[in-house]
Amino acid sequence: MDCGDFQVKKKIVVLIILFIVIGIGIPFLYKNYENRNWTIKNSRALLEKRRQAWLELRNTMENKVRYFRGTVGLVIIDLNSGWEIAFNEDIRIPSASLVKVPIMLSCFYAAQDGKISLKDTVTLKSSEKVAGSKVLGRDPTGSIFTVEELFNPMITQSDNAAANVLIDFLGLDTLNLYFKKLGLKNTNIARKMMDFEKRRKGEENYTTAKDMAYLLKEIYYKRFLNKDVSERCLELLGQQKINDRIPRKLPKGTFVVHKTGLERHICHDAGIVFTDKGNFLICVLAKHEDRFAKPTKKFISNITLLTYNYYQSI
Repeated sequence: MDCGDFQVKKKIVVLIILFIVIGIGIPFLYKNYENRNWTIKNSRALLEKRRQAWLELRNTMENKVRYFRGTVGLVIIDLNSGWEIAFNEDIRIPSASLVKVPIMLSCFYAAQDGKISLKDTVTLKSSEKVAGSKVLGRDPTGSIFTVEELFNPMITQSDNAAANVLIDFLGLDTLNLYFKKLGLKNTNIARKMMDFEKRRKGEENYTTAKDMAYLLKEIYYKRFLNKDVSERCLELLGQQKINDRIPRKLPKGTFVVHKTGLERHICHDAGIVFTDKGNFLICVLAKHEDRFAKPTKKFISNITLLTYNYYQSI
């Protein structure tokens, strides 16, 4: 066989192999294309189904807010997609104990600025031991704490004395300055916890559902100061002992980070619910017309459960 015949046969063999590869590959590629196309169509269909369910949830929440006996500021955010449901989110409502969240964040901020140290010591005064001091109320006047030691009782058990010590330590003007630095638009502090005299004079602490939702998002996405501080804040909020609102009707073991607020005709809860189907933020600030807060607590737990069920349904 001469060199020319060999080259011809070699080309023929190559062509045969090429045809075999094409013959096998085309159906495979077509099947892969079809699978990919089906996946895209299926993803779009699921997204549309989820979007419709979200719109239905929004309509349900609108009716709940409309027929509530009082005023409700509501924000619900899907922390994966960013979808938001909001009603009266900019209405200023007395903050009650929700103000303790920006107080804590202001302490962290002031420490980063070098204005204070979290290890600075503070002394408990008798004037700071007001009603609702479930922890520090048992400690004698003159007891000494570090700034950081007061975060746990103030957040997890909503201790009013702990908040008042920190308010006295930083001062109202400094706290209001840091509230603005935190990015809050309609949140202020004008008085200490349970200062009814100032309240009668019209000096009140206010916030909005939008402001509280903003703070929780910053913490959740680890954008507040830095990752370590954000995680510390999440840890404290996750140790909340008052669980008669957002977590109340959720399945046992559902992880929730949140902070409550309660005063006469005022009942709040703001937090983040973690589920295996997705995490969501929910802030409910309510100024109600009932004698007691029980109906409003039930209202908050009901709309939280409705939101939780939306995630389970998808």
